[in-house]
Amino acid sequence: MTDHPNIAVFQRAMAAFAAGDLEALAEVFHPDVVWHNPGQGPLAGDFRGREAAFALFQREFQMSGGTYRPQLHDVLANDRHTVALLHATASRQGKELDMDYAIVFHIRDGRITEGWDLWSDQEAYDEFWS
Repeated sequence: MTDHPNIAVFQRAMAAFAAGDLEALAEVFHPDVVWHNPGQGPLAGDFRGREAAFALFQREFQMSGGTYRPQLHDVLANDRHTVALLHATASRQGKELDMDYAIVFHIRDGRITEGWDLWSDQEAYDEFWS
């Protein structure tokens, strides 16, 4: 059995994100991507367009002093959805983030068109960034 092609799209995105390679990340993010980050914290909102989504990602790294680290557990895909199961760690202002989360993606024609972050403890996630 071969992996679904959307798994490869996610893996390219994950490698580019981990390396901070925005040029490579732009290759797999549609220019009109919509990124949904839930909650009430300073990183919450709907970010429309690749520039807005990338600004959110850069802000995570800036606010954590570069300590934000996602670790992939698994990725599952079909033609409609791709779901990545991850764990993130980060430090900021004496606080620690150590939490599981999932990202649900819509991928079309080899590019991410929409994404939703889903944190295992949204309240603790919001508190970490506040």
